[in-house]
Amino acid sequence: MPTVGVKRDLLFKALGKTYTDDEFQKLCFAYGLELDEVTTEKQMITKEQGEVDAAKDASEEIIYRIDIPANRYDLLCLEGLVLGLQVFLGKISYPKFMKVEPMKGAVQKLVITEATKQIRPFAVAAVLRDISFTKDSYNSFIDLQDKLHQNICRKRALVAIGTHDLDTLKGPFTFDAKPPKAIKFIPLNQEKEMTADELMEFYSTHAQLKAYLPIIRDSPVYPVIYDSNGVVLSLPPIINGDHSKIKLETKNVFIECTATDLTKANIVLDTLVCMFSVHCAKPFTVESCDVVNPSGETVQYPELAFRDETISVEKVNALIGIKSSPVEMAKILNRLLPTSQSVLDKDQLKVVVPPTRHDMMHVCDIYEDVAIAYGYNQIPKTLPGTMHIARQYPLNKLTEQLREQIAQAGFTEGLTFTLCSRDDISTKLNHKIEEISAVHIANPKTLEFQVVRTTLISGLLKTLAANRKMPLPLKLFEVSDVVLADSRAEVGARNERRICAVNCNKTAGFEVVHGLLDRVMQLLEVPWDKENGYYLRAADDPAYFPGRCASIVYKGADIGRIGVLHPTVLHAFEITTPCSVVEFNMELFV
Repeated sequence: MPTVGVKRDLLFKALGKTYTDDEFQKLCFAYGLELDEVTTEKQMITKEQGEVDAAKDASEEIIYRIDIPANRYDLLCLEGLVLGLQVFLGKISYPKFMKVEPMKGAVQKLVITEATKQIRPFAVAAVLRDISFTKDSYNSFIDLQDKLHQNICRKRALVAIGTHDLDTLKGPFTFDAKPPKAIKFIPLNQEKEMTADELMEFYSTHAQLKAYLPIIRDSPVYPVIYDSNGVVLSLPPIINGDHSKIKLETKNVFIECTATDLTKANIVLDTLVCMFSVHCAKPFTVESCDVVNPSGETVQYPELAFRDETISVEKVNALIGIKSSPVEMAKILNRLLPTSQSVLDKDQLKVVVPPTRHDMMHVCDIYEDVAIAYGYNQIPKTLPGTMHIARQYPLNKLTEQLREQIAQAGFTEGLTFTLCSRDDISTKLNHKIEEISAVHIANPKTLEFQVVRTTLISGLLKTLAANRKMPLPLKLFEVSDVVLADSRAEVGARNERRICAVNCNKTAGFEVVHGLLDRVMQLLEVPWDKENGYYLRAADDPAYFPGRCASIVYKGADIGRIGVLHPTVLHAFEITTPCSVVEFNMELFV
């Protein structure tokens, strides 16, 4: 869930009212948001860096950090938050966002070449004309782009936003794809001209931009936008050119969004222009642009589409559990969406979905807004129409029962990480990683969390190693899930609930874990029998001492291992005393 930080005084000034922290928290809750934290820039820097000196020059102005639903892109900036809350409080009606033609000159044009299909095939554009920036609105403009990039744009992989000072450029614009050596310009906030290759090398150590380089680095061509004079506007999705950078004095902003997903690009463009058209000389107006596709087709953007939906008051009442008349429901829903009562059918309400509400994909989303506008706390509590007695999931019930019994047998329960390193499940246990059906993490952050565990033994041995100074014997157990790669499973992997116990003492104490196994089987009423029960069968496993390992067989199926661990395994986990282990699958006993 994204978190947006807004200055309290600026927010209250825009809302036209001052609230206490509690009052504003209640307002946020009523609107479906959550006031996460009341802080200052100084406190945030101190908390992040842990040093008071680092924040000595930071502002102490109060900042509200508000949690925003992930699909409400229109609330990711101060302008959108203020607009939404003012409509919710009934101070203003929902604005009508309009596309307009330029007062002077022709409509700006963006031409997409055929070459872009190799790397980033879509682009949309718009112009915010006669906009007035303050320092705060300028920062909000930049911050909204960052929030969109991290959220719906999927870290610029799907959409990359470029904003430019239109007065420094000359249309029409061209979106092309060229070899890296053929692209040369001065990047944003730099003084030296670079080729695209040099730029990639230059930003390979940049704290923020290095994360975006792999998106296009290995491509034979890079996407680039330039104007009719050959001035480079941007190298999406990496960086804009310095020539057309936005300043506080900028009056006309050209916005381009290049994308691999046209739908997402439209959502991003609509959100950006709707939120900041409020700062234009004519509020809520956006100058459209013509985008010429490689096929020659010309499409006008932004779409700014208003969509009509019809809902039944009777159905909404039944689904939410309220009794509201059509007039009342239209009144409360107007706090979130423009709504009017149908002339032909009094039970029907006509709801207009504005271009800022791309989260409205179905009438069910409108039903949710009715519930929010009505107030969740105002919905009467009722007993469900049907009665059903819940019961615990059988596997979890058996797990809890066995945990208690194993603890009563003198073992201490451990709770270890589900993720571990590749070595923990392979090399340290004398196995090869290629032979193990493990689920690997695509981009592990640390060496400790590379795969999902396929055995509980590693975690318990690491726990033993961390508690070497404790008096012997150390008897640990864990009843938990492992994950195994399985091509037959719907998601390519399956969970398996296992019991694992380790006995660590001056002698291995195989009889201790054997006794625990017998006790568990006794509790499960499983006899020692080769046909209808369980028994041990000699086995070879490199993780165990030769000749001191056995398979646990239940009704002919191998369900686990029991034995004395190999000295090399103990050495790999930095354990100096002998250990015996039992591990088996318990799901067959449910």
